[in-house]
Amino acid sequence: MNGFRAAPGSSQEQFGRLLLAALLILFLPALPFGYVLIYPFHILTTWFHEMGHGLTALALGHGFKELVILPDGSGWASSRLAVDTSGLSHALIAMGGPLGPSAVGALLILASAARKYWRPTLFVLAAVIAVSTLIWVRSLTGWIVLPALAAGIALIAWRSRDSVQLFTLQFLGVLAALSMFRDWDYLFSESAVIGGNVILSDTGAMEAHLWLPHWVWASIIIGLSGWMIGASLKYALSRCF
Repeated sequence: MNGFRAAPGSSQEQFGRLLLAALLILFLPALPFGYVLIYPFHILTTWFHEMGHGLTALALGHGFKELVILPDGSGWASSRLAVDTSGLSHALIAMGGPLGPSAVGALLILASAARKYWRPTLFVLAAVIAVSTLIWVRSLTGWIVLPALAAGIALIAWRSRDSVQLFTLQFLGVLAALSMFRDWDYLFSESAVIGGNVILSDTGAMEAHLWLPHWVWASIIIGLSGWMIGASLKYALSRCF
């Protein structure tokens, strides 16, 4: 009896690739040297998060000062805000960080649904990583890891086969989506220790500038993230390449 095999470009094949990407991300750190292999991507998810803060500040008409990534994978983004900046703006900038990885993950998963977007999306991602490193990144870890990732992604877009480009998009999309679970404790904490200093968490900052407690904002962020990722997965799995 012949075993079942998903047709190339089918939703079954798409689901299988996405599942493989998720399994690699979840279990690779448990393997010998697995953490070393996943470390650059851990730094990348921090970049997604901190860029979310900075780009939200820019979108609201404020300045994006710097982005720092520490060797342990934590980091922060600094914005230039006027003294009279509203509490709502402060809260939206805080929310932009944890929503950043989910937004990027959703976009990458959406791009994986059509072959014509694979190569351009990878080139754009590599370019944004490289340019942001030149403009905003102010730490040795960022200067080393991010350009290497940008070069690797650009090389895959330029030289690799379609199947490798597709898997790269899916891997990075699922990586960004699953990083929400890595930050679960952080989202439900009012404060955090970063670089040896105790600071308000993103949801703690939202609580300070708005009226609801931090755990409510954490639940809202998780709900929005889940909706973005779920909608992108539904669309990608319904499309043929």
